[in-house]
Amino acid sequence: MDILEISQKETMSREEAAARLRAFADDLARNNDIEFDRGGIRMKVHVPDQVQVKVELEIESEESELEIELT
Repeated sequence: MDILEISQKETMSREEAAARLRAFADDLARNNDIEFDRGGIRMKVHVPDQVQVKVELEIESEESELEIELT
């Protein structure tokens, strides 16, 4: 089976990041699908009723990283 992987990195304000996370959370709460629009291509991804949630936090002296993964 082929794997499609899309990665995007953006710089935005903390408030903009929070708004983006809220939009994802709202989609998860209301629908079985999450829609992505990347480069003019619209994709719909099905999200089952039960998911695994993984949260990773890495703290370094200059930078911290928070990853939230749904499987």
